[in-house]
Amino acid sequence: MSTVLLLVPDFAIILCGFGLNRFTRWGKHFWEGLEKLIYYVLFPALLFHSIAKNRIDFALAGPALSMTCIVVLSGIFLAFAGKWLLKPDARLFASVFQAAFRFNSYIGLAIIGRLHGEPGIAAFGLIIGVAVPIANIASVWVLAHHAEKGLFAELVRNPLLLATLGGLLYNLSGFGLPEPVQMLLGRMGGASIPLGLLAVGAALRVKKAGHVAVLGSYMVGVKLLVLPLVAIFGARALGVTGNYFVAVVVLAACPVATSAYVLANRMGGDGESVALLVSVSTLLGMLTIPFWLGVMQ
Repeated sequence: MSTVLLLVPDFAIILCGFGLNRFTRWGKHFWEGLEKLIYYVLFPALLFHSIAKNRIDFALAGPALSMTCIVVLSGIFLAFAGKWLLKPDARLFASVFQAAFRFNSYIGLAIIGRLHGEPGIAAFGLIIGVAVPIANIASVWVLAHHAEKGLFAELVRNPLLLATLGGLLYNLSGFGLPEPVQMLLGRMGGASIPLGLLAVGAALRVKKAGHVAVLGSYMVGVKLLVLPLVAIFGARALGVTGNYFVAVVVLAACPVATSAYVLANRMGGDGESVALLVSVSTLLGMLTIPFWLGVMQ
């Protein structure tokens, strides 16, 4: 119950974002601009700052990074199993395939920051550095195979990945961050989490499920129910502990990333169906995330 209450403010901000988008006339361009500011500037500042200044215990991080690979690859495998079992339309599958394993970093960082502060954010940032390339390669490969578009151009522009690698390299260099730089990055990072949650809420869409109902339910079920189980039992078996254990479970339990919708739209997929799954998984995640955090304790 204490975990649930701790997360109420973050979920309330998401609902606030939904209300602001629905009942104001700020327009699509405002929210798209805010999303770009968060994605390309504020969240990278948060990740770089947290990773660069916090000591990294690689003995603890190693098993967590291995478990992250297992979690994401499990989602990919189960997504392909859904194609074999349900035999969906090719374009629909290529679009919603990513809903089984792509995770919303905004929500994950908000939760881990709430529970464990900057050390937790640093741990989550490291596992993002492993999870993002795998998830992006799989998502883009399936969409590119369907749409006959290029793959690598989509993989070298991810600001969260670049910020994670930059923070790690700076951490390993042994140099400390100057105080003015720490203050600047700290304030930018502090703004990123509430604004990110507002953007998640603004992206929620309430529409009829229609032709995506069966396949979508399967993919969201894998993401919210199966992968957290894989993370909890697998992390314990590998000896993952502390902030890294929580970070792996939070990543597995996070709802579908809003970037899945952007990618599907950009590459000629069924963006509307993906947007619906992002919304459904976010709303259901308000129930499932506290449950999994309780189970892992």
